[in-house]
Amino acid sequence: MGQPRILLIEDERGLVQTLSWYFTREGYETIAAHDGQEGLRKAQTLLPDLVLLDLMLPSLDGLSICRELRAGERTRDVPIIMVTAKAEETDQLVGYNMGADDYVTKPFNNKILLQKVKALLRRVEGQGDPGDVFEHLGVKIDRIRHRVTVGTDKVDLTPTEFRLLECMVRQPGRAFSRHQLMDAAIGEGQIVLERTIDVHIKTLRKKLIDVGGAAELIETVRGVGYRFREAVQEEVAT
Repeated sequence: MGQPRILLIEDERGLVQTLSWYFTREGYETIAAHDGQEGLRKAQTLLPDLVLLDLMLPSLDGLSICRELRAGERTRDVPIIMVTAKAEETDQLVGYNMGADDYVTKPFNNKILLQKVKALLRRVEGQGDPGDVFEHLGVKIDRIRHRVTVGTDKVDLTPTEFRLLECMVRQPGRAFSRHQLMDAAIGEGQIVLERTIDVHIKTLRKKLIDVGGAAELIETVRGVGYRFREAVQEEVAT
């Protein structure tokens, strides 16, 4: 990866200047947008390596931008970190449900934000390792192309959803705790809510069901967490 390009969608111009200076000093290219419409347009046309996205923006709010980026063919895999003053648990859950990969509340430490950016970019870059194509119960994961298919149908996943599914499909039948899934999909040491994984699992199940009835492949393990089904369930004749 060359010089990573970060798009800052933020209407606080002082904060944009500070972050632009800080990330440029650390070796990143930065692009700024001060309202939602401008930010969405730049994300769609310039295809940054990562987006730092405020929620409360003029002309178009951050959640709408996140939704548009996740729906776009060219932008659905762009990592998104929401940076916002909205610190309530419900706000964070909505952000993750919309497809955000991480959520940082203001005020924040620039060094911690930098580490989150680095960790997320490392995970995305690492998805190009050779030989990472595997399949179980009709769900095929191609890490080289960052693609998931069920049969012949493509499943559009966020980067976090992709890593979450990959973790479980690699070891079908194994019960993962929520903390283990958070470490695998979001990153070790990240401070997130346990319910964050429940939100991701809910959206992941819905997406699998929507592409050909891959229902109940992700099983809830009561008192533990989740697992990917190990074998096809046989129907009992009546």
